[in-house]
Amino acid sequence: MTGRRIASIWLPQFAMARWARVQAATPRPDPVPWETAAPEPDADAPLVLAAEGPHGPVIHAANAGASQIGASRGMRVVDMQSLCPELIVRPADLAGDAGALVRLSHWARRWCPWSATDGTDGVVLDTTGAAHLWGGEAGMLADMATRLDGLGQAARIAVAPTHGAAWALARHGDAAPICTEAALADRLAPLPVAALRLDGATVLTLRRLGLKRIGDLMAVPRAVLERRFGRDGRMLDTPLRRLDQALGRLPEPVVSPAPPERFRVLRRLPESVMDPQPLLPELMSALCDRLGVAGQGARILRLELYRVDGATARFDAGTARASRDPDHLRRLLEKRFESLDAGFGFDMIALEATRVEDQAAAQVRLDGETESDVAIATLMDRLSARLGVGAVQVPELRESHIPERAERWVPALAGGTRSRAERLAPGGLGGGGLVAAPRRERPVRLLQAPERIEVLYAVPEGPPVRFAWRKRPYRIARHQGPERLAPEWWRARPGTRLRDYYKVEVEEGARYWLFREGIVGDGRGGMPDWFMHGMFP
Repeated sequence: MTGRRIASIWLPQFAMARWARVQAATPRPDPVPWETAAPEPDADAPLVLAAEGPHGPVIHAANAGASQIGASRGMRVVDMQSLCPELIVRPADLAGDAGALVRLSHWARRWCPWSATDGTDGVVLDTTGAAHLWGGEAGMLADMATRLDGLGQAARIAVAPTHGAAWALARHGDAAPICTEAALADRLAPLPVAALRLDGATVLTLRRLGLKRIGDLMAVPRAVLERRFGRDGRMLDTPLRRLDQALGRLPEPVVSPAPPERFRVLRRLPESVMDPQPLLPELMSALCDRLGVAGQGARILRLELYRVDGATARFDAGTARASRDPDHLRRLLEKRFESLDAGFGFDMIALEATRVEDQAAAQVRLDGETESDVAIATLMDRLSARLGVGAVQVPELRESHIPERAERWVPALAGGTRSRAERLAPGGLGGGGLVAAPRRERPVRLLQAPERIEVLYAVPEGPPVRFAWRKRPYRIARHQGPERLAPEWWRARPGTRLRDYYKVEVEEGARYWLFREGIVGDGRGGMPDWFMHGMFP
C-alpha cells in the first residue's frame, strides 16, 4: 500500500443529469392540429427514472424534488407513488448510462493513466505519481470538480491510499477529501458499515448485531467475523475482506480497461504541398484497411489539414450507414477542397473515423450489383455532402397508432437505434408532400395531412357511395372495412372523435383510403366528417 494514491469520483446525479441532457437535445414533435402536445414536466416536480426490478419497477435515479420527499435508489415505484401521487416516472436508459460512464472514465485519464468505472455512478482513478502535475492533490481535485461541473455533473471526490477508503470517503465522508496513510484507520472508523461496499442484507445483519460503524467492526476479533460471515477465499464481499481492502491489508488494484481503438491515420510530408487532395486516396485506403480488420465501418469521418503556419482546417462528413468503401468515402470529402485556403501549404494530413459501427462483410450479388438499400444509402451520402445534412431526410417510425403521428422526418445522416434498412424500406422515401405508411396492410403512401372530401351519398354506418375530392367526383365500386381507430386519450384534446377507415376502389380502378371522423350520436359533435388519407398502388 505504501505510496499508492486512489481517487474516487462519485456522481450521485449521473443518470438524471444525462437524461435531462438527452431530453433537452431531443426535438419535440409538433402535434397534429386536433391534438395537444404533452406538457413539459416542471423543473421542480418530483421525477424519477425507473428500471425493472425483481418485483416490478424500482427507482434508478431521482431528481432533487423526488429526493426531498424520500425517493431513493432501489425503492419500488408503486410504493413511492402511494406516498406521492403526482410523482412523474420515466424509463431509465441503463445501457446508455453504462456506455456514457465508460466514456467518462476514458475522459478522466487526463489526470492519470489508469481509470475505470466504479459501479453505476462513479469512476475510480489510480493517481499514484500524477498529482504533482497538477500542483498537488488539492489542485488535482479542484481541477476535477471544475471540469465535471462544466459537464453538468455534481461530484464528490476523495483521495486515499486504497480504493475502498476512497470509495467510502467520497460517498460517506464529511471531512477533508484527502486522506493520508497515517490517518486511514481514524478516518474510516466513524463511517457507517455501508461504506465498506457491502450488500444490503449484510449491512442489515451487522446493524442488528450492534455493529453500525466501521470502528465497531474493527474492534471485533477476526475469528468471530470469519465464523459468522465466511472466510476471505469463499466470498468477495464479506465484511472482513472489505475491511482488509479498505485498510490496505489486501491488495485491490484498479483494473483499467484498454481505451477503444482509435481509427486514425496520419502522414507527415517532407515538403509542404498546396493541394493535398492527391494524398487522400492513399490515406483513405489505409483507414479502410484498419476498419476492415476490426470489422467496423465509418459513420463520421474527419479530415484534418495542418498548414505550415500552424493553422488547421477540419472537415467532417457523415454516412447514412456504416461504410468502409474508400472510393465512396473519398468522394464525400472532395467537395470540401473547393473552398480550401492553402496559405503557405500543408505539411501534415490526418484522417480519422470519429464514429464507427459494426459492419459485417457483405458478399456482392452474382450480377455484380450491390443491394438496393446500400445504393440508396450511398446516394443519400452524396446528396447530403453536396446539399447539406438537413437537406436530405427520411421518415423514422414512432410509437403511435394514429397514422400521421406514426413517423417523423429526420436527417438521413442522423444517428439512431433503428437500422437503415428499416428507414429505407420500399415506400420509405416519400415525395410531393407524401409520407410513407408504417404498416403493410395500409396504403403505401399517405397524405401528410388528411384532406376533407365532400360526400354526395353515403350508406348509413357505411362508406360513401359517391364523393368528391379536389373538385373531382368519384363513384365507389367496392369497399372493405371499417378499421376503427380510437383517439390517443393521453394526448388528444377533449372531444376528439374516433375514426372508421375504409379501403375503397372507384370505378376508374384507383384505390383509396378514406375515414369517417366520428359517428352519429357519439355526443362529440354534429354530423361526422369524411377525409381522404392515402392511396394504394
